[in-house]
Amino acid sequence: MTAVFVNCAAVILGSILGLLFSGRIGSRMEEVIRTGAGIVTLVLGLQMAFEFQNVVYFTLAVIAGGITGTALDIDAKILCLGKLLERLVYRNKVSAATAAGEEVQPLRNFAHAFLNSSVLFCVGAMAILGSLKAGIEHDYSVIFTKSILDGFMAISFAAAMGAGTIFSALSILVYQGALTLLSTLAAPYCTEQMIAEITGSGGALICMIGINLLGIRNIKTANYLPAVLFSVIFVLLDPYISQIPSLFR
Repeated sequence: MTAVFVNCAAVILGSILGLLFSGRIGSRMEEVIRTGAGIVTLVLGLQMAFEFQNVVYFTLAVIAGGITGTALDIDAKILCLGKLLERLVYRNKVSAATAAGEEVQPLRNFAHAFLNSSVLFCVGAMAILGSLKAGIEHDYSVIFTKSILDGFMAISFAAAMGAGTIFSALSILVYQGALTLLSTLAAPYCTEQMIAEITGSGGALICMIGINLLGIRNIKTANYLPAVLFSVIFVLLDPYISQIPSLFR
């Protein structure tokens, strides 16, 4: 779990630096930072998305995941969690400002910052592989590398979207912490193909975040989270699916 705590600390530190930097720049520069973060996120997502090995599984996973997530309305539920955190933070901020006789400004994009940064930091091969290696081999190198990348991305996200980014450290703690603790059981099933398909579908989600940041289209990214689960299911069923064509010969 040591590496997971380091990853959380990197995101918190990066978010704080981003917030400090954001307060010293104007709206034009904030837009530049947001656009830059969007482009970097989109490129990162595209790089990951093309890691898939089976385009049919990739396509079905993204579509089926989107349908399932929309039916469950996952995006709204995560946003509700973000808004709950926003209310708690804002309430404390108002109390402190009132005691000091100061005026407090509303928090900007808190829930969306929490949602998008949580998905960005938790979906990907480095989160999965890093947690597995940390839990089984006590090799923290992958998560330490991820921590550096996440720290820099947190600076961009916090500067562009606000304080919600810092609370994505909670998502990292829960997600990567659980993966690390369960890695002994999960490792035998994480084949090279499974990691590739998970990376591909995860990359598609990160592309959606980039599209949102660039303002191209408003995509409810979290509704596509089940795509990662469908990627796992298709890989597990692959030995049986591959036999289907022979039935029609």
